[in-house]
Amino acid sequence: MPVSTSTTHPATLFDVVTAFEEVYPPSWAASWDAVGLVCGDPEQPVEKILFAVDPVDAVVDEALTRGADLIITHHPLMLRGVTSVAADTPKGRIVHRLIRSGVALYTAHTNADTASPGVSDALARAVGLTGQLRPLDPDTTDPEGRRGIGRIGELPAPLLLRDFADQVAQALPATAAGIRVAGDPDRQINTVAVSGGAGDSLLGAARAAEVDVYVTSDLRHHPASEFVEQPGAPALIDTAHFAGEWPWLADGASHLGDALGRSVGPNGANVEIHVSTTVTDAWSQTFQHV
Repeated sequence: MPVSTSTTHPATLFDVVTAFEEVYPPSWAASWDAVGLVCGDPEQPVEKILFAVDPVDAVVDEALTRGADLIITHHPLMLRGVTSVAADTPKGRIVHRLIRSGVALYTAHTNADTASPGVSDALARAVGLTGQLRPLDPDTTDPEGRRGIGRIGELPAPLLLRDFADQVAQALPATAAGIRVAGDPDRQINTVAVSGGAGDSLLGAARAAEVDVYVTSDLRHHPASEFVEQPGAPALIDTAHFAGEWPWLADGASHLGDALGRSVGPNGANVEIHVSTTVTDAWSQTFQHV
């Protein structure tokens, strides 16, 4: 369902970016990150926005079909410096398509990860955690101790690992690879750590927090194997990177709608905000020996 603000005059891209950055300030992003406006005229009107995980051709196709004026993605299009956006490269082709179509692109990456609520809050709620959440890796610059990467929380009632894993799989978008699980299927799960996106750098933090299971993405063989061999280590659930971050899109859309209502007011902009339904997981097929 689209999120709408009840207003009369078109918002500008500047209005939307200003409102969005009140919720997810670029200053919260990691020093290596590339967030903010990628392309678009700040004075152009914005009536429809599409939230998506990845800035790829299929998402641009969806945006054009919906008539969107702005795409807000979690992942950056150009994380590292480039010297060319020639249209014969994948990233350059997207830039050319966007500019020709008058569609702006904005990225909120690690600033949305560390925000409270942010990417991992949305993942935690999606997989069934209730009550108060706390950061797995707190942001030391936040005096309130709410921001940071990952979240830790509790299930409303204990579940066996096999049942919790099924709950995770059902809560996230379906992908070809599904989810992977390491640990005793009959282990009781109470306390859960989650981290949207690649999370093997926080394996140590999950173990130190003494959670029962750690849900994240892109776990590599050796770190995962060594982790689960340690006595008392949490179980692991490895999700598709795209799927683990997708729940944030609806949250981001809702927060932007609220921020626009506050900043532009009831007689300002009329903006529809949609969540992408395009699965952009890199892995499209799996094959198994039978």
